[in-house]
Amino acid sequence: MSVLLEVIATTVADARLARQAGADRIELVTAMGEGGLTPSVGLIEAVVAAVEIPAAGVPVNVIVRPHSRSFVYDADDYAVMLRDVRAVKAAGANGIVIGMLNREGEIDREGLARVADAADGLAITFHRAFDETRDLRQALDVLLGFDAVTNVLTSGGKPSVLHAEATLRELVKQASGSHCTVLAGAGLTVDAIAGFVSRTQVEAVHFGSGVRVGGNGLAPVDMEKVAQVRALLNANPGTTSRG
Repeated sequence: MSVLLEVIATTVADARLARQAGADRIELVTAMGEGGLTPSVGLIEAVVAAVEIPAAGVPVNVIVRPHSRSFVYDADDYAVMLRDVRAVKAAGANGIVIGMLNREGEIDREGLARVADAADGLAITFHRAFDETRDLRQALDVLLGFDAVTNVLTSGGKPSVLHAEATLRELVKQASGSHCTVLAGAGLTVDAIAGFVSRTQVEAVHFGSGVRVGGNGLAPVDMEKVAQVRALLNANPGTTSRG
């Protein structure tokens, strides 16, 4: 199979356009300008109804992030996140996208365990909070210990994955053969994708502004750009899953 393509959607229209153009999976967020926050239940339900249909549909993973202050959460934040996780499951989505750290810059294992329990079988993508950990390889080892975590979204600790290819290669090798896929995202463009995939051997890529009108993260999804990326990925052999 070709490399998996995940596209960020912030509206029902985004999700429809991404699916029609060949995206394998949707990450549903609101507040793209803040790095993505939890969308409303109404939006989750509408997007799931629009694109996550049997046979022809694509899975929808929903970000659960209560605020953009930091990835260190207090008891109230966790209470909110756990309620949101259950709401995402009730809405019929495929999975959640979440991340939490402690004050030492390490993954909050206890918090992640609570979320995994609340997710009750939903696929879990650990988002780019991962890139703020003190040691990426150690953090990945922690995540590999959680069976529920099926993807790690990372830019290799840099603002753009295009400046972290060596790190991405190492992370892909570290996760090889596990239940967890390294999902490369941040800074990817249509022009760069083929060479990037070839050099890093990533099995899944994540696009936001790179497949939007004018390269603007707040603009709608550009079907033509998604279709271009899909075609380029199809030309790169690889193996992947849809978790």
